[in-house]
Amino acid sequence: MTESTRVNKSIWRDSKFLAYMGSITFYSAGFSMQQLIISWLLVGVLVLPGDEVGLVQAAIGIPGLFLMLWGGASADNRDPRSILINVYAITWLFPLMLVVCIHYDLLNIWTILLFGLAVSTATSFSSPAQQAILTQVAGGEIQKAVTASTALMFLVQIFSLGFAGQMDNVGLSTVLTVQAGCILLGALAIMRLNKTAPLPQPADETSWQRLTNGFKATYNNKRVYHLLLINFISSVFNAGAFMTVVPFVVKRAYEGDALQLATIMIIFYLGATLTNLFMLRVMPIARPGRWFLLMQLSRVVILALLWIKPDWWLLIIAMFAWGLNMGVTTTLSRTIVQESAEPEFRARILSVYSLGLIGSAPIGAIVLGNIIEIFGTLEALIPAMFVSIILFIYGVFFSPIWNYVSPTSTIDR
Repeated sequence: MTESTRVNKSIWRDSKFLAYMGSITFYSAGFSMQQLIISWLLVGVLVLPGDEVGLVQAAIGIPGLFLMLWGGASADNRDPRSILINVYAITWLFPLMLVVCIHYDLLNIWTILLFGLAVSTATSFSSPAQQAILTQVAGGEIQKAVTASTALMFLVQIFSLGFAGQMDNVGLSTVLTVQAGCILLGALAIMRLNKTAPLPQPADETSWQRLTNGFKATYNNKRVYHLLLINFISSVFNAGAFMTVVPFVVKRAYEGDALQLATIMIIFYLGATLTNLFMLRVMPIARPGRWFLLMQLSRVVILALLWIKPDWWLLIIAMFAWGLNMGVTTTLSRTIVQESAEPEFRARILSVYSLGLIGSAPIGAIVLGNIIEIFGTLEALIPAMFVSIILFIYGVFFSPIWNYVSPTSTIDR
């Protein structure tokens, strides 16, 4: 039996890793419903125009930009397990508060905004801690651990979105109650992990210095810096297109409902799940940076297909292909950051990584929301095509990502 085989088996027999995967299951179930709930409440229930939806989504996401860095610094300086337990123990109450608002006929743009802000704040603290714990329980198999956890999150999202898509039938209050229960179970699951001591930090380092040192560590690590820059710009137009443009495509171009939007999202995440299951079998990947950049370029074909407003069945295929694509880029970007980050700065660097993903959402929502209202719904997909081509060229010729070799690889560097 090879050393690699022994390591692979040990991951799945490690009680700490399995406990972490259990917490991921409930975490993903609760938080993945959030995207569909917010999108459909704004687009399908309140029927707001694209520019207003963009502003609301931006208002929900912007405060998390600053809190994400604080969350990363906290995860480096404290036990991340305790952070997750405390965050989950509070967050499960937020959906129930919105249920109360629905009961008293107070569902409006302001209550939706407050609900979104509350969950967004919780995510800002939970995401860096969650990723920091993954590194601790993964042992020497970072690529496989990242891929397995990502695949599980996508798989859970499929079932969660399928349920949340029934909100017109089972009732929004029922969906929100289930969301609250999932988040509470996530808190119980993470309690199975043991406390972990934070890595030694300078005794005289202030909270502000911890934040700025995280930025410095990210910038000084040129591989991580260029990856995060590409990922951020890509997310503004690509993830922004998925979160802001796709709900309008379903509502306006295809005259769909919440269930059809959920179907689109399920197909998307099904593709992402299958990609990760395939990568789990072929990992470790020697040159993850090359595949990450090639996926940027191939996305142009998928977006072009969506832009021509194909028949519904062809739209389904395009969304599945987009999910396959996104599954590769998401997992490989996380993998490269996890492998490249210095241990004492890992949570802070990961918080900057998450900051780029979350920060891109409000920017993309504002930009694409205005493009929708000025130029048309499908035209809002065009910028992502050009950006994807530019990012591929930049990544190949102006960054070290193309030539990056994973430390788990045996090929010559």
